[in-house]
Amino acid sequence: MIKFFESIGQIARLIAESIYHIVRGDVEFKNTTQQMVSLGVRSIPLVLIINGFTGMVFSLQVAQELKKFGAESFIGQLLGLAIIRELGAVLTGVVVAGRAGSAIAAELGAMKVTEQIDALKALATSPVQYLVAPRLIACMIMVPSLTVFAHLVGMLGGYAVATSQVGIIPVVFYESSIRAIRFYDILCSLVKAAVFGLIVATAGCYHGLNTSKGAQGVGTATIAAVVSSMIGIFISNYFLSALMW
Repeated sequence: MIKFFESIGQIARLIAESIYHIVRGDVEFKNTTQQMVSLGVRSIPLVLIINGFTGMVFSLQVAQELKKFGAESFIGQLLGLAIIRELGAVLTGVVVAGRAGSAIAAELGAMKVTEQIDALKALATSPVQYLVAPRLIACMIMVPSLTVFAHLVGMLGGYAVATSQVGIIPVVFYESSIRAIRFYDILCSLVKAAVFGLIVATAGCYHGLNTSKGAQGVGTATIAAVVSSMIGIFISNYFLSALMW
C-alpha cells in the first residue's frame, strides 16, 4: 500500500511539474512538434484501419438485426452514438497507448539506464521540462485530433456496409445519424480523448523515468506503461461517460 501511494504521489508530481513548465512557456516548440509527428501523425494509419473496420463490423451486425424488426432506420443513430460517444475516443486511446505509450517508455527507459537522464540533471536541465512536458502536450493535442479522423472513418465505414451489404437507404442512414449526433457529444468525446492522451503520456514517462536493471528493465517498463495506460483509459472512460451523459 505504501508503494502504491508513493507511485500516485510521483505521478501527481510529474504532472504538476509538467504543467508548471507548460504554463511558464519553458517547453521548446521544435521538440514538441517533433513529438507530435512521432507520436500522433505516424499513428494515423492504425487509427484509420482500426476505426474504419470497427464501424463496418458494427454496422454489419446491428443493421441485420434491426432489419428483422423493420427498424433499419435507427442504424445511423446507433452507429453515430456508439462511434462518437465511445468507440472513436477509446479505440484511438488504445492505439496510441500501444504505439506511442510504448515508444515513450522505451525511449526514456533507455536514456535512464544509459545515464543520459543523470547527464541532463548534471547540466542543470530539468528532465521533466525537456522530456516529459513536450510529450504531454503532444499526446493531449494529437489524441483528440486523431479522434476526429476516427469519427469520420468509423461513420464512413458503417455507412458503406449498411448501404451496400444490408440494403439501408442512404438518405435514411444520413438523416438518422444527423438527428442523433449533437455538438455536445462531439465536444465531450474530444475532452475524453485529451484525458486519454494525458494518461498515455504520463504512464509512458513515469515508467520510463523509473526504469532500472538495464535492458531487461526497459522491456518491463514498456509493458507496464502500455498495461497501465489501457487500464487507466478504460477506468476513466466509465467515470467520464457517467459524468458527461
